[in-house]
Amino acid sequence: MSLNRRHFLQGTVAATAAIGVPQFASSSVRGANDEIRVAVVGLGVRGGGTHVPRMERQKGVRVVAVCDPDRQRLDSCVKSIEGKYQHSAEKFVDVRKMLEKKDIDVVCVATMQYWHALPTIWACQTGRDVYCEKPLSHFIREGQQMVAAARKYDRLVQVGTQARSTGKVIDTIKYIQEGNLGKIQYVTAFANKPRTSIGKRDTPLPIPDSLDYELWCGPARKGPIYRNRIQYDCSFTWNMGDGESCNQGVHEIDMARWLLGETQLPRRVMSLGGRFVFNDAGDVPNTQITYYDFPTAPVLYEVHNLRAAKGSSAVPTFRGERTGTCAQCEGGYAMIRSGRVYDNEGKLIKSFSGGESHFENFIRAVRSGRREDLHADILEGHRSTAITHTGNISYRLGKPAAVEQMRAAVDNTPVFNEMFDRYLVHLKAQEIDPATSTLGPWLEIDRENECFKSHDKANEIVKGFYRTPFRLPDDV
Repeated sequence: MSLNRRHFLQGTVAATAAIGVPQFASSSVRGANDEIRVAVVGLGVRGGGTHVPRMERQKGVRVVAVCDPDRQRLDSCVKSIEGKYQHSAEKFVDVRKMLEKKDIDVVCVATMQYWHALPTIWACQTGRDVYCEKPLSHFIREGQQMVAAARKYDRLVQVGTQARSTGKVIDTIKYIQEGNLGKIQYVTAFANKPRTSIGKRDTPLPIPDSLDYELWCGPARKGPIYRNRIQYDCSFTWNMGDGESCNQGVHEIDMARWLLGETQLPRRVMSLGGRFVFNDAGDVPNTQITYYDFPTAPVLYEVHNLRAAKGSSAVPTFRGERTGTCAQCEGGYAMIRSGRVYDNEGKLIKSFSGGESHFENFIRAVRSGRREDLHADILEGHRSTAITHTGNISYRLGKPAAVEQMRAAVDNTPVFNEMFDRYLVHLKAQEIDPATSTLGPWLEIDRENECFKSHDKANEIVKGFYRTPFRLPDDV
């Protein structure tokens, strides 16, 4: 469903008469005083609460348009812009209409991930640079098409993996890569983020008149909602979300892949877990462990959305931290997110500091017109997001399994058996029967083509599922 090219003949793009396609502007250097005009798509906490102020606070940058199918969010955001920044911004319910607007240089995509691909591709087709939130894609194939669009139309696309622009993360990774801790043995990434039930209704949730539900669903399946809230909680369903191991996990996996210098998917993957306790309308796991088999070193990921124990308010941690990426090396380990390095006895031996400047990096790159100035180019974001999708695909193809079956699946895999032990301890503390877990299969990966070897069901999920007319274009 690429935008009708004729819509843009009177806008920012001119058609090449000989072949009937628009001529797109290539990246160009912008003067320091040239105003960069931004449009923000998706006005939730991240879009309205972060993208707008982080763009507005930069010299020579102005938000000129905002878009959301929720008219309440639209009105609130415009009112906030007028009050805080003393200028107006045009409102749009439909992103396709917004992209017909002439005076837009940059598009920020801050929707939920099931609506990331189409606006990013359309923005590239119409000659705009893009900042797209993480995780980049909802399916591996659409991530590939997003990269293809960015390259075909020579656009700059930054992905919201902001650790790439965080000083202490950059310095910690450099410290490890320089060999200061010896050889990397394995990487454990983790997200201990308490979540609550999204509810389970007997009757469908009423859709408010302020929401254009057709546009809000977009490419995802459109149907009645049986959870308690319409908005963010959709991320805990496979229809519109990808669970914690992707939504949060892309940050930690990106740091792990960056550290290891891996540029492809793992050789194989396996995941197990379950959605325990909540008994709600969600279907993504709230407790999950995943093994990514890379040539350089294994990368493991664990999710705990439940508390440390039944009836407890404590949150699980890994080596004292709730969320992060731990690189275990011969001479010690590093907690990359926090910039802290320890010896193997747990003594702090080095710490780094330095904040994040991801939006600023993006604008600097837009002014220079140089892709190499981006800290998180779309290809890097795609690679890391696709890795997390492989683990979820294993889980989605899984079946209930006894402890003995799960143990047999992980026991000969270095480090994974230790993570599985922690998994069992956690379930016991929650008084959860581990036999209610879902055990995913080991999946062999075609690393070159970013799909699975000899597994049609897995490759169906790679391609994704779309609703007409919001389908992913085969040719961008």
